Amino acid sequence: MSLSTNFQPLYKQVYDRLIVRIADGYWKPAAALPSEFALAAELGVSQGTVRKALNQLVAESILIRRQGKGTYVSEHTQESSMFRFFRYREAGGEDLIPITEIVDVERRIATDREAKKLNLDKQLDLVQVTRIRSINGKPAIFERVLQPLAIFPGIDKERELPNSLYTLYQEKYNISIVEVRDELQAVSLPADIAAHLNLAADSPALMTERSSINIDGRVAEWSQAYCSTDNFVYSVSLK
Repeated sequence: MSLSTNFQPLYKQVYDRLIVRIADGYWKPAAALPSEFALAAELGVSQGTVRKALNQLVAESILIRRQGKGTYVSEHTQESSMFRFFRYREAGGEDLIPITEIVDVERRIATDREAKKLNLDKQLDLVQVTRIRSINGKPAIFERVLQPLAIFPGIDKERELPNSLYTLYQEKYNISIVEVRDELQAVSLPADIAAHLNLAADSPALMTERSSINIDGRVAEWSQAYCSTDNFVYSVSLK
């Protein structure tokens, strides 16, 4: 199964081929990949080319290397997902895992703006999950999560939603979130949202709109989160 000759470097072609296999479920989460030698022989490239593609996938947390064992498809666990993607904490505080309370789950038609954010045709069904996330016993975040039914059929029928939805996406729907894109804005809290956070209407807050990206590049989920700025901050570490 040799790779074609085109403008892309060979390692990028190997990278793309491996991405497709993972996205298609050829290798499941936590599954071991063949050796570099076996992949190189199958694809008709050098081991160095395969290694460069694997290094990129490891750097992006799509794969994980285990010393003396091999290379595996990354698996979303509740803990790993929270530490990787949850970015709110007390000012100067350490990473914390929130407690999540589901307020409501409803099925409805996407608005024009939501359809655009999710790259959907207009008038398609989605599920809206409304939840409150608490840190150290204090309500911290009011969040609305939108899930296209075309990607997550029947997700509104789940009896219990986990703290990190990304684990459910991977385990049941073969959707592996590998990237999030956040846009932040300072806002005044609407009265209904402020009440959930035990705050007065029009209190200052940080609003985050997040696009959660599947391994194949699709936006699989879009959410809006409102966080009180009195006790909590949005924290990012850049290297």
